[in-house]
Amino acid sequence: MDATDRCRDLPAEAVAVVGAGISGVSCARVLTAAGLPVVVLDRGRRMGGRMACWTADGRPVDIGAAYLTVRDPDFAEVAEGWARRGLAHPWTDTFEVADRTGLLGPTTGPVRWAAERGLRSLVEDLAQGLDVRTGCELEQVGPGLLVDGCPVRAVVLAMPDPQALDLLGTGLPEVSAQLEPRWRPVVTVVASFPRRTWAPMDGMFVHDSPVTLLVDDGRRRGDGAPVLVAHLDHEVSARFADTPDDAVPLVLDEVARLLGVAPEPDWVRARRWGSATPVGARETTHLLHESGLGLCGDGWSARPRVEAAWLSGRDLGRALVTWLAR
Repeated sequence: MDATDRCRDLPAEAVAVVGAGISGVSCARVLTAAGLPVVVLDRGRRMGGRMACWTADGRPVDIGAAYLTVRDPDFAEVAEGWARRGLAHPWTDTFEVADRTGLLGPTTGPVRWAAERGLRSLVEDLAQGLDVRTGCELEQVGPGLLVDGCPVRAVVLAMPDPQALDLLGTGLPEVSAQLEPRWRPVVTVVASFPRRTWAPMDGMFVHDSPVTLLVDDGRRRGDGAPVLVAHLDHEVSARFADTPDDAVPLVLDEVARLLGVAPEPDWVRARRWGSATPVGARETTHLLHESGLGLCGDGWSARPRVEAAWLSGRDLGRALVTWLAR
């Protein structure tokens, strides 16, 4: 059965969850726990969404979300389960701060968690036992509860607003009116060096710079590898919308300025996230339309982050369980 068949062979009694990032998988787990049949569809070759990673030199490098934080008691229970099984670990509560004048000193905040095998591995862990189908390039959701023409019991769109709008088309204008068509892009640049030549630091928040966040992936991963990951400013990222590799020289120059060293990398790769962060904040954690269409993700939060995406999926899942039991 090829990818097209797998995407269209949907049981009519199932809930279709479109998007296999952490919000979609979180929602699917709640629905499955309630005894509902669920199929999770994702257009990527692997699940994870913006908790993605590359494998380079035989090791993972997080290229989407840089870390996760834990505040909610329910999410804390999930994170502690990952820690007990060696999948995630508390990493650091201290990042450096810099601006155009140089280093300003450290700042302390919530404990950031990391995953030795990459944050994607945490989504894959949550998806154990679910019917997840990757490589599904869907064309349309609707009219009504249809996924590429296949009738289902309910539909969840676990994705950024622009992607949801593309799937909905002109259907359900009252839902589309609540979505933001423009999200901010982010270019991520990963650079591997022959050796570590910079002063020890876990990460760095940068103001007034093309780079907003610089992460030492070797310290994040715990293996000491000389790998740095830079996340670019939204406006700078927009300039390199079609050619993210062209941002590499700018990033390397800025990294050299921030760290006070200018080593020549062994290799550099760039990735553009077209819909990385929402423009505004929301007070509600999800949307559930009376038709049985739901939306969730980190855009349904006051502050987008990994935990917010998990909570959004959980809350939508609970709401759908109630709606389907009517």
